[in-house]
Amino acid sequence: MLEDFLQHLEYEKRYSAHTIASYRLDIVQYQSFLAESYDDIAIEESSPPIIRSWMVSMMERELTARTVNRKISSLKSFFRWAKKYRDINTDPTKQLKLPKTSKRLPVYVEEDQMDELGTANFFEDDFEGLRNRLIVELFYQTGIRCSELIDLKTNNIDTQRGTIKVLGKRNKERIIPVGEGVLSLLKHYLALRPAPADSESNAFTFLTAKGLKLYPKLVYRVVNTYLGKVSALRKKSPHVLRHITSMQVNVHSIQFKADSKLIAFIESRLEKLEQFHDKMIGAEVFLKLDKNNQSGNKIAEIKINVPGKDLFAKRQTTSFEESVDAVVEALRRQIKKVKGKRALAY
Repeated sequence: MLEDFLQHLEYEKRYSAHTIASYRLDIVQYQSFLAESYDDIAIEESSPPIIRSWMVSMMERELTARTVNRKISSLKSFFRWAKKYRDINTDPTKQLKLPKTSKRLPVYVEEDQMDELGTANFFEDDFEGLRNRLIVELFYQTGIRCSELIDLKTNNIDTQRGTIKVLGKRNKERIIPVGEGVLSLLKHYLALRPAPADSESNAFTFLTAKGLKLYPKLVYRVVNTYLGKVSALRKKSPHVLRHITSMQVNVHSIQFKADSKLIAFIESRLEKLEQFHDKMIGAEVFLKLDKNNQSGNKIAEIKINVPGKDLFAKRQTTSFEESVDAVVEALRRQIKKVKGKRALAY
């Protein structure tokens, strides 16, 4: 039954191999728990008390609430599928109460630290140094995922138009514009790219010095090494760069200093706009105080850049968070209107 469920995720849901592997691990771990604690009963014989006892055992092993919730989420997906496609009448996960998780602020690298990384002589003057710089710059400038970078093919790089085409979650293709600096690095890298060591590596852009396709641990090691030269962050993974690259957000607070909590709030709200338009390039955010209005004196103005057009909205309320929420909602409506016009044009 598990293999049928995983095939459903792969072919119907079009989940990535990494996501499917996580589902497999979570459900296999639950099956192991059943074997050890409940005389190896079948997974379809699960009940709410049994699943709650698994949750308790994970908490006793000091797994975080976030990890426990993820594993239960995998189990919920499995039982929803089983109820729909297999002879299971009830979903034992339906009424489960999950442990509360603490809200974490996004971790990101400061812009001036990235500027230092780009201008200082941190990268070696050889093929690997050039490749490593291009990896960091691509993450920073485009916000692509690690898997998208590793799987980027040479025939999906359009140097004339200055774009790259990547295959993302659920096998969805995205065309991403790249800046002139990254484009210049790409051209230089392709000229120095070593001969592929085998036919499998031939199609892929990023290779090791031995001509083999790049692998995730190497990419993480590259990013960790170079971010470590300019940042003291404990977490220095490619995902850290995505917090400032999915859409580059510049926050300008006029005559006051916005704290990190407010900036993180703004970035999280703007990231949600990418659900409606996946080619947003950047956003300029201006926060101001209206000295002539004591009650609703918090002004938020946001301009976002999408290919061929800039969108703008402004709102004034009693708090910056409320103003930002109102602006984001206004921008969401503008995005839907723009996309609707383009669809009619086609």
